[in-house]
Amino acid sequence: MRSLLYVPASSERFIAKAHERGADAIILDLEDSVLPADKLSARAALAEAVPAVGRNGAKVFVRINADADLMFADAEAACRAGAYGLYVPKAREAQTFADLAAFLHPIEVPLQRAAMVFVALIEDPGAVLDARVIARAPRVIGLSAGGEDLALALGAEPMPEVLRLPKLLIHYAAKAEGLLSFGMLRSTADYADHEAITAAAREARMHGFDGATCVHPAVVPLLNEGFSPNAAELDWAERVVDAAQAGAGSFVIDGRMVDAPVIARARRMLGTE
Repeated sequence: MRSLLYVPASSERFIAKAHERGADAIILDLEDSVLPADKLSARAALAEAVPAVGRNGAKVFVRINADADLMFADAEAACRAGAYGLYVPKAREAQTFADLAAFLHPIEVPLQRAAMVFVALIEDPGAVLDARVIARAPRVIGLSAGGEDLALALGAEPMPEVLRLPKLLIHYAAKAEGLLSFGMLRSTADYADHEAITAAAREARMHGFDGATCVHPAVVPLLNEGFSPNAAELDWAERVVDAAQAGAGSFVIDGRMVDAPVIARARRMLGTE
């Protein structure tokens, strides 16, 4: 999941074209992009929106509301609509995910569907410090940072130098628990600066992030490219793996020493680990 495109669940116009955008995943949003007066109708529309946006193979998440009076009904509607998983905003404690899993299980069983998975969206300083605990919660497959809300909670500006440390801490927590990590070391709100986004995606991949969210379809191809190995990297990986298969324990490729962790990285790049 290199690219995860947010689509307002209340917008028929955006939903109609979401499957054409080339995103690896679509996040149908019931939270920030939906006005309070439209939340119930947007939830009801998931039954048609989920299969519509996923018709070309994209995984479909639903970002539910954090308020308890909306959260569980949102989760049930997403489950019945066939969504792959939930994006859970303002994640602060592991118990939230345990409660969601317990709530969903008796709904999933009669539907004979796979258990929904969760991505925890961490948006305040306390949750950043508790990120590894959250990463161990039931069904959590990935962590992501909400840069704008996090900056607000800090009383800060959502500049790259402000967001870099908390986003890396969340990333380290995800990787320490073997989870996916989504994000770039900057805010995603400025979607028009394609040059900066391209550089940020490359930087994030260098740090080991798996992909990132975006709010505009024009960013999708930038993320798909930025979080994918280029031709030179694939060529290097193939030569490393070929040399390793020939029986060499350690060897030199392009003037650099290659040993076990480098071989493992090459195999991961090729998807053969």
